[in-house]
Amino acid sequence: MGGLGVKAAPFTYVSHVLAVVSAVLVLVWCIHFRGGLAFESSNKNLIFNLHPVLMLIGFIILGSEAIMAYKVLPWSHDVNKVIHLVLHAIAIVLGIFGIYCAFKFHNESGIANLYSLHSWLGIGTISLYVIQWIFGLVTFFVPGASPTFKRGALPWHVLFGLFVYILALATAELGFLEKLTFLEMGDVEKYGTEAFLVNFTALIVVLFGASVVVAAVAPAKVEETPEYSPLPDN
Repeated sequence: MGGLGVKAAPFTYVSHVLAVVSAVLVLVWCIHFRGGLAFESSNKNLIFNLHPVLMLIGFIILGSEAIMAYKVLPWSHDVNKVIHLVLHAIAIVLGIFGIYCAFKFHNESGIANLYSLHSWLGIGTISLYVIQWIFGLVTFFVPGASPTFKRGALPWHVLFGLFVYILALATAELGFLEKLTFLEMGDVEKYGTEAFLVNFTALIVVLFGASVVVAAVAPAKVEETPEYSPLPDN
């Protein structure tokens, strides 16, 4: 990306704006259109509403901030590494709690668990996320790994981390689609305000994720490239 003259900073700015927009939209959906949030309620839908809020704001957005920590924070590499680790840990905890809320809603509503692709990918994604976090902790944070092993493992750690992140985004998109499909089978109009809001939120999340990925792979500083010259004639 450096050869194309692209720096990470502009994409981190875009990411933060889109993160705020997506967080506001999912809160408006769950609180204004779906009735609010509750861990205990006779209205079981309020329990479910915690799921999209925690998974988007707690899991994906905090996970995105952890990914971009090295590009946006002004502190030393070691400090940024701790922040990267802690933000991912918080994202994992909130993600697990968000998944628990979905199970709680299903169990208290008499709905079967783990029957959809969204649920399968969700369990798989959070599991891979935990494995990735443990690997990062043991390899790059806890003393003991050799410098040679760290250098060899770093590109794979970054690549696998982006894969899991993209998998989380895909799972979120399936979640929006699945929930909206169920709602449209009930009393939600297919071309109504709520349907538009959910689809627009999902679109914002796609753009948000794309900006985070570019920010992650783009360098903080762009190195100068040598001037172009044509191939010599033989």
